[in-house]
Amino acid sequence: MEDFIFLVHLAATLYLVGVIWIVQILHYPLLENVGESGYAKYHNRHTSRITPVVAPAMITELLTAVYFVFVSLERINAGYFWFGLALVLIIWISTFLVQVPLHEKLGASFDAGVQRRLVRTNWIRTAAWTLRGALILWIVWLKIK
Repeated sequence: MEDFIFLVHLAATLYLVGVIWIVQILHYPLLENVGESGYAKYHNRHTSRITPVVAPAMITELLTAVYFVFVSLERINAGYFWFGLALVLIIWISTFLVQVPLHEKLGASFDAGVQRRLVRTNWIRTAAWTLRGALILWIVWLKIK
């Protein structure tokens, strides 16, 4: 059962690494090209459509990260899982204390400064998820060697 949960954890994390890089490099920077007149409508549609893409994987990643802190895998140092959980918490804190409030402002109307802050501050999540991806692949390596 632990191996299955680990595979789910691996899949959720790597999926989110891919999503965050697409959002960071492509999607968020292009939002400023939508135009002010239709921006609020476009942004609100983006928000409602992105949630089902990321929320299930984020919840899965969080729950499985907590699981592995308490049930560590054979031959794997529990410190790796604590570090992984810390990264997940950084992602969630950044999401709800930084990115969500910026999205709420942008949902009302376009503001170039807020848009730039969204792109700039999203590097927190991009870096944390990238580290998580590297960490989970390192754990896979330790597990199979």
